[in-house]
Amino acid sequence: MKSIWAFGFAGLLGSLPLSSYAGSAVPYPDIADISHAEPETARLFKSFFAFKSQKNIDKTMAYFSSRLLTYTDATFGWNQDSPDAIRKVLPHAGQGISYPTRILGGSIRGAGSAVVEFTDTPELFGGELRIVGAVDFKDGKIIRWIDYWDSSSYNEERYHQFRKSEDQFPTDFKESGIPQNASKRIHDISRRLQSALAKGDAPTAAALFSNDAVFEDLAVRTQIRGQAAIERYFDRIRSAAPYAMESRLRHIVGSDLGGGFEWYGRASTGVTTGIMALTLDQNGKISRAASMYDGRLLGKSKASDLRSLAAEL
Repeated sequence: MKSIWAFGFAGLLGSLPLSSYAGSAVPYPDIADISHAEPETARLFKSFFAFKSQKNIDKTMAYFSSRLLTYTDATFGWNQDSPDAIRKVLPHAGQGISYPTRILGGSIRGAGSAVVEFTDTPELFGGELRIVGAVDFKDGKIIRWIDYWDSSSYNEERYHQFRKSEDQFPTDFKESGIPQNASKRIHDISRRLQSALAKGDAPTAAALFSNDAVFEDLAVRTQIRGQAAIERYFDRIRSAAPYAMESRLRHIVGSDLGGGFEWYGRASTGVTTGIMALTLDQNGKISRAASMYDGRLLGKSKASDLRSLAAEL
């Protein structure tokens, strides 16, 4: 298994009291949208990804709790349930970098949770990965991290080589080991949106969005703009999208600024799990929602059908 991990595990996050990179240059494109991130988490992500990109293993590992529940790649089914396990598979050399592009929510005084969107360059993992991670913190350290990404453009041979077989693929992401760790606002909005989507109730789901909101399905590369258009879209994809009819809630992360929820997918779509990232405006409405999952599991026909439903013809 070590040869698989030599490409680098998909992205890591940290939570130290203060970042040595908080006010200085970092060894990656400093482009992250932190407008909906808690300040301490924005600083800590900046530092963490700098150390990871520099292959500084000791400083990277300082962000993880000794009581880590799991660090799981939800696409390949790789799960590491201890800091020692993570240390063994971190990239120790090479030119690849990992950097955040958007941070939602975060911890306050070391407690809480967040969504982080980030990029791993091809040198790390054999292909460019655009990842959405759900992260929980306790006492200023990471206790749970789950990465979601779409493998549709990833090398097929390598995908089948690296992905765990169905009988070994983890279904427990250890969310049951964490009590409520998100703010009341993001918790309530996440539950209401997921429930409405699962029931196929497009009007109720769309009512949670602002007038000029954007909805994105990152796996099939579609974008819908405006609350009215989002409502019509939710009605069209109710039986086709894995996060819609018959989906179930897994875990919620984030603060009043944003975050999201992990979900179990509709069985008939072939997609078992994914995440919905949510950006909230000052009135508590959703200004952006983005769903990420492994689109390869849909198959070309279902993916094409879902993509075509973005068009209003």
